[in-house]
Amino acid sequence: MKKKICFFGLGSIGKRHLKNLRKLENDRNDNFEIHAFRSSTKKLPEDIEKNVDKEIYKKVDFEKYDIVFITNPTILHFQTIKEIVNKTRDMFIEKPIFSETFQNICEIDFKEDSVYYTACPLRFNPVIEYLNWYLNDKKIFSVRTICSSYLPEWRKGVDYRNVYSARKELGGGVSIDLIHELDYLKYLFGYPENIVNVRGKYSNLEINTEDLSLYILEYDDKLIELHLDYFGRIPQRKIEIYTNEEIILCDLYTQKIRFLKREKEIQFEKEDIYIKEMNYFLDRIDRREKSFNEPIDAYKTLGLCEGKIL
Repeated sequence: MKKKICFFGLGSIGKRHLKNLRKLENDRNDNFEIHAFRSSTKKLPEDIEKNVDKEIYKKVDFEKYDIVFITNPTILHFQTIKEIVNKTRDMFIEKPIFSETFQNICEIDFKEDSVYYTACPLRFNPVIEYLNWYLNDKKIFSVRTICSSYLPEWRKGVDYRNVYSARKELGGGVSIDLIHELDYLKYLFGYPENIVNVRGKYSNLEINTEDLSLYILEYDDKLIELHLDYFGRIPQRKIEIYTNEEIILCDLYTQKIRFLKREKEIQFEKEDIYIKEMNYFLDRIDRREKSFNEPIDAYKTLGLCEGKIL
């Protein structure tokens, strides 16, 4: 049976999800009719246009859909979801769910029998998948996490000063931009009892958002430190875990785990986490199962991003 799908937003991440859908359409023996809701009449790039069956320019022309993808700028998520939640059965929401928790999730009529998933692709990184299994019965005292990279080098050929990451009015800033880290920390270690956050603009980058954000997550049996920045000249995405038996060093970029005490190393094969994520979402729809990142879960993660316990 053909699934009717509509995208709100076809920027870099929307384009990626669109292409993955078309790839999996064949792999899964599925059938998609994909529409794009657009705010501009400018012609779509050829690589996007060939994957879109219909373009829509007015909300009055909006139809009933099986799936809607919310992949427009974060600042538009709340109003877009609120307006179309009753015109689609299921929904994929790009992270973060909203731009701020001031936008009240209770105002949106999420349906009990629908499948909602807020993007959390790092949960599909084999390092995170392994840790989710391995740490289940381990006594953990402390965790240190870092995500550091150089914003001007994120997108080749694009002026970093004009992207949403660099502009507060578009919902940018390192804290919310790198919310993936808080998501997987909550996924692996549970919801903290308390959180402290200090953030600010410290580098010479030409942006009006914070470029450094430091968090302490407090649990009854451990502390977690999190460092996020836009100015690290060598990209890092790492986790250090201190247990009563071992020190575990994890690198999400190289997809490698080292156990220092045992002098053991695990190297995982490279995988496309976005393909795995899309398969997971489509599986939930086919099975009519709840996802592991429902809107309320993503909303609570957004609260952590703001340094709040909701």
